[in-house]
Order: sequence, then C-alpha cells, then structure tokens
Amino acid sequence: MKISDWSERRKIVVAFIAAFLVVGILIAIISSIPTSQEIERRSLESAVREGSPEFEALTKKISIANDDENTLESPTALGTITMALSGRIRNMTGKTITGLEIKVSVVDRMNNSIKEKKLVVVPTQKESLLPEEVMPVRLTIDGFK
Repeated sequence: MKISDWSERRKIVVAFIAAFLVVGILIAIISSIPTSQEIERRSLESAVREGSPEFEALTKKISIANDDENTLESPTALGTITMALSGRIRNMTGKTITGLEIKVSVVDRMNNSIKEKKLVVVPTQKESLLPEEVMPVRLTIDGFK
C-alpha cells in the first residue's frame, strides 16, 4: 500500500469517530432537556392543594373569567365536537405564582358538568404570574358527542 492510501483511510476513520462523538453529544443534550410533564411536576411539588386552609384563602384571590365571545364549538371529521375555550386569570394574592393548575368544566343549561379538564397554566403557558397581573388562557376540550 501507498502512504497516501493509509492517510486517506486514517482521515475516513477520524471523520467517522468525530461524527459518532457529535451524534453522542447531541443525544446527551437532548435527553437532558426536561419534558413538559417533568416541568409541571416540579412546579407543583410544593403546591398548596385543595382542602387545605391556605388553598381556600388563595382561591378567593385568583380570578378566572371565561371569554364567551371567543368560545368556539367545532365539529370534527369523526362526528365529535371540540370546544376551544379562552379566558383570563388574574392574580390578586399579592404573591408571584410560579405554579398554577386549573380545572375547566363545560356545563349544560342545567349547570351540570359535561366534560372537565385539568391543566397546568403556570409555568407551561407563562413562566410566572406576578401580583395583579392578568394572563390569557387558551385550551381545547375534545370528545363531545
């Protein structure tokens, strides 16, 4: 073999090793990024839960208003209906909220709940909610018949 053949093979081997290392580093970086479920879980770890005295006091100071004008009902190709809801949440607690889970219900004319959905709006839709700040909330609820 000629010396140039060895140098060519060496370059190819080095290129493959470098590419393998780059792919490995990218996989490590991507796998270290937390999922949205992990972010939600972390933000609600020290949350005040329903049933505690502090929960009752705080819920009176968080205003959630539905925006009826922007509520949409859309039929799907499968014969079901999807509801797109929007509203506003106002923080009147005097504290910055870093984790907020809400339960949204669609009710019938008799005020009976038809469908419910729980979702974390802080930090998923906004990182935090400052005192007296208002944030818009948008969500969809699927599966109505």
